[in-house]
Amino acid sequence: MDINNSVALVTGANRGLGRAFAQRLLDRGARKVYATARRPESVDLPGVEVLALDVTDPVSVQAAAAAAPDVSLLVNNAGIQTGTDLVTGSLDAIRLELETNMLGPLGLIREFAPALARNGGGAIVNVLSAMSWFGTGGGHAYHLSKGASWAMTNSVRLELAERGTIVTGVHLGLADTDMAAGWPVDKIAPSDLADAALDGVEAGSAEVLADQWSRDVKSRLSLSPEEFNAAMDRSLAALTTA
Repeated sequence: MDINNSVALVTGANRGLGRAFAQRLLDRGARKVYATARRPESVDLPGVEVLALDVTDPVSVQAAAAAAPDVSLLVNNAGIQTGTDLVTGSLDAIRLELETNMLGPLGLIREFAPALARNGGGAIVNVLSAMSWFGTGGGHAYHLSKGASWAMTNSVRLELAERGTIVTGVHLGLADTDMAAGWPVDKIAPSDLADAALDGVEAGSAEVLADQWSRDVKSRLSLSPEEFNAAMDRSLAALTTA
């Protein structure tokens, strides 16, 4: 798929990765970019068409699909991290992460799939995480939601292949955004992450590992659980003491 002359919709486009996606889409020649947010007034990027969208609200998702029937590229970026563990944490917070990080993107895919097919197949980007593959204290609900989103991404890729729709899962460690502000480590620039993802779309890639952290974690998945957890403990310790 060619980004130039595409019509894209980006969720969570008011800041961070979403804003970077919208900007780089404009820079790379997208004909139209729908920039969405729960509070549309918070979108301050010139050149985009702003839409209100709450990915956890089916009525809002349906309204966005009706307002943007010309979309050829859907970027599922919106997400949250509540800092919740599974055994002792709030079930409401766990549900919110699942609704925002997995069920929300799935709802958007279901609503936009017919339009993508009508518009030549198009493409979907799901922004995932290296934490699709591991959990850590205070982040197990996030791991659950991103792991579920990874599985969802792999399944809808198969279901939409016959419609000619590309589905690209994008994994990263930490990006230089508000969500990662408390980690004093190297982070990928949001614009670099967006470019890596869009390069993957243009190449028809099923998966983009956007930084060394995500590549390292993915390479360990063949280890036993004990070996994997020990390796991750060492990596996390090195991050926090760097």
